[in-house]
Amino acid sequence: MCPGVNSYYHRGGNRPLLGVTIAQRFADIVQRYPRNEAAVSIPQRRRLTYTQLALAVDRLAGALLAIGFGKGERIGVWSTNNLEWLLIQLATARIGAILVNINPAYRPDELAYALTKSEIQGLFVIPSFRKSNYLGMLLTLMPELDTSPADGLHSEAFPMLRRIFVYDPAHPEQAEIAHQGFTSWAQLLAEGESVTAEVLDQASAGLDIDDGINIQYTSGTTGSPKAVLLTHHNILNNAYFTAQAMYFSETDRLAVAVPFYHCFGMVLANLLCVSVGACLVIPCEHFDALSVLRAVDEEKCTGIHGVPTMFIAQLEHPRFKDFDLSSLRTGIMAGAPCPPALMQRVMQDMHCEDILIGYGETEASPLTHLTSKDDSIDRRINTVGKNLLHQEVKIVDVQTRKTVALGQTGEICFRGYHVMQGYYGDSESTAKAIDQHGWLASGDLGVMDEHGYVQITGRLKEMIIRGGENIYPREIEDVLYTHPAVAEVAVFGMPDAYYGEEVMAWIQLKQDKPAGEEEIRAFLQSRISHFKVPKFIWFVKEFPMTVTGKLQKFRMREIALQKMQKKKTATRPK
Repeated sequence: MCPGVNSYYHRGGNRPLLGVTIAQRFADIVQRYPRNEAAVSIPQRRRLTYTQLALAVDRLAGALLAIGFGKGERIGVWSTNNLEWLLIQLATARIGAILVNINPAYRPDELAYALTKSEIQGLFVIPSFRKSNYLGMLLTLMPELDTSPADGLHSEAFPMLRRIFVYDPAHPEQAEIAHQGFTSWAQLLAEGESVTAEVLDQASAGLDIDDGINIQYTSGTTGSPKAVLLTHHNILNNAYFTAQAMYFSETDRLAVAVPFYHCFGMVLANLLCVSVGACLVIPCEHFDALSVLRAVDEEKCTGIHGVPTMFIAQLEHPRFKDFDLSSLRTGIMAGAPCPPALMQRVMQDMHCEDILIGYGETEASPLTHLTSKDDSIDRRINTVGKNLLHQEVKIVDVQTRKTVALGQTGEICFRGYHVMQGYYGDSESTAKAIDQHGWLASGDLGVMDEHGYVQITGRLKEMIIRGGENIYPREIEDVLYTHPAVAEVAVFGMPDAYYGEEVMAWIQLKQDKPAGEEEIRAFLQSRISHFKVPKFIWFVKEFPMTVTGKLQKFRMREIALQKMQKKKTATRPK
């Protein structure tokens, strides 16, 4: 780093990077902590020690080998959170197959895109969840499943796909399947009974730490999702160094409210626990505030992860005070801007004094920055901390791409072990994201101080330009979160013929705490510049979100434009 000059920071450390594959690290942890509880699934009423988990993983990995799956082949999982998801994750890593995470909220067209983009050859799926009939959607896409034998699937639409495995989280060993084109979990496991430990070990020995092991789709809030290809080295080290930063060990228990299909769940929860021998607690298949609160209480969890909306849902739950959360110590709030006022509530009301703010993106495995429990309160609630060990970060001018001075706003860029291998099958997009020097452009705006602490100021595409003034929604949102009646807020730009853009705010109020538009506007006028005060303030009961809890501002903008146009049409003179 050049002190006092450029916004560049390289963070080394005495602890070296792990130079092993996921399978090697898992085997080491099993040997160290064989009797430790590894995973608890409350909905499934099942518990596994590390020894039991390892045996189940090997059984599944052997079955996949037996039917012809191996290194480099793509195996998708389309499911909510359950123990089988974890088994699939570790079994594919054991044999070097590339796990493809598929959003359980996907509809048929989105699934078809994922299957095609990643050239998926095998797919694990649950029958249904709530209103989503996964088998029905697959039958719509592939009518051949009604007539093709399970081991001889030939789909015209998806020629690479050769096997589909179905399991019911409530009864995974159930063997009966209504349609002959599917293979049940029990049928699959029976295929691997003859595969020995030596054969499995030989498959693992042929893997390299730089092999691609996981494909994750970006959230797709704008444009088509991209298939991010990550390696053993990428995600294992990211999980491990996150655990170190959290002081997380084999004595800890992590309540996981975030979905496994997302990097927050798969890497920073599942793999994080496995990397140090901690216990993974699954409170629910899909986020439910009451289930998470109950799990923390009953399982005496010491850590909890979530996006801001999840923490808000727990804090605002009518039964929040019924649960003992005093076992909590740490966790990560990430996935979206984390308001300082919310952080303080989590630290005080949830007794989670060491809760940390995390920042990153899927293309960076995903975590790049994390606050520390040893940081000052100001830094813990107003910054995303410093980058993890063995990572580099710099902030550049959006136009010139030159590193800006400390304290100046620019685009945040990353370089290091954590940068993705690339977008699968898309070299053009990869070249746009990663420059010739290995720097990954984040698309986020931020500032860095002389000690390497970074503050996120907004997204490049979210920045509002009103009459030549640059307005960052995050600044307005942070002020609104300090209002006693505000529970959740989203600020974004709306097109305007005169100024170019005007500011709009959607606000969700806390229970039994009313507030009006004029009160909110007056509150802001005393705290921010006049041109930043929203012209439009709407009170809403809910926000359009991705399945991971990220607010979809582009949908809010579309909804607002439609409503305004209808109102304009209705009031137009006839």
